[in-house]
Amino acid sequence: MKKISRRNFLGESLFLISSVLFLSSSSLRLRGKTFLDNKENSKEYPSYLELEKKGTLSERIEKLYSIYESCHLCPRDCRVNRKEGQVGQCQGTSRVKISSAIPSFDEESPLVGKSGSGTIFFSNCGLRSVYSQDYKISIEGEGIEISDQRLAGEMIKLQKKGCHNINLVTPTHYVPNIVSAIQKAIPLGLRIPIVYNTRGYEKQETLQLLDGIIDIYLPECKYMDSEQAGKYSAEAYNYPYHAKLALKEMYRQVGDLKLDSGGIAARGLIVRHLILPNRIAGTEKFLKFVAGNLSKTTYINIMNQYQPEYKALEYPEIARRIKRSEYAEALKWAKKYGLTRLAR
Repeated sequence: MKKISRRNFLGESLFLISSVLFLSSSSLRLRGKTFLDNKENSKEYPSYLELEKKGTLSERIEKLYSIYESCHLCPRDCRVNRKEGQVGQCQGTSRVKISSAIPSFDEESPLVGKSGSGTIFFSNCGLRSVYSQDYKISIEGEGIEISDQRLAGEMIKLQKKGCHNINLVTPTHYVPNIVSAIQKAIPLGLRIPIVYNTRGYEKQETLQLLDGIIDIYLPECKYMDSEQAGKYSAEAYNYPYHAKLALKEMYRQVGDLKLDSGGIAARGLIVRHLILPNRIAGTEKFLKFVAGNLSKTTYINIMNQYQPEYKALEYPEIARRIKRSEYAEALKWAKKYGLTRLAR
């Protein structure tokens, strides 16, 4: 057997160590995908488990439920007492209302994986856009009222079906009930990430109360111009102002999207943007904002599936589907601002 000198042994050892470190570092990024590192994996995961362990979740629930007494969960700032049955723009009371709870395979691929995203569709909505594709649920309020305990049960059912996450669709006006349900689901075994799937019309103060509870934020940024927001979304002229603050707050909390070893979303931000005809959504301004205020590796889904639903045909400028040239234009703008992580 060939003898190895002490110098050679040390040299080979250092080479092996450096190689392992290089591979470990490189494994965090693969084909543009960012993975959770060991430091993050050492924490209680998903993040809401850490808050419950610290006893913080109960404090958050108490603060959130108190908002119902003069509701200002969203930028509508209606100030009605929902605990007494009064309703504001969203038409929701203090009892949560859902339309369905099912595995979905229509979301972004990092959310869907092989077993689907566990989507819970909440009834009613504070934005009330004239082209809403799910207006039966969001505007007409189709669904049933349930207790927070039953909502917790629905989360567990979705987890048992193998869903990779709990996807809360249009959750803003029921945030107190949702956080209460998450706490009730923890002793039942809830252990998958929470996705906050929103129209982007959020109040920064409400989002701050969700810090450490939500693992994945999935906002849609609908407008960059106040006049367009007011015209097509029930006089929500303050939409762009609050949407920008919300995107910054969400990014502060969770950062860029990170995947687990199986390529499934674990934590981070996914931003959706629906292209509207005739540049009404302000797509170029939106992409420029993301590049300059979040990061150029923000995971973005530029959506081209707009179709005139609900009352859209009453507005000639949005009474058609978008053109291929409009979608190509959006992709060109994304490249112009250096955005590299677009959903396929």
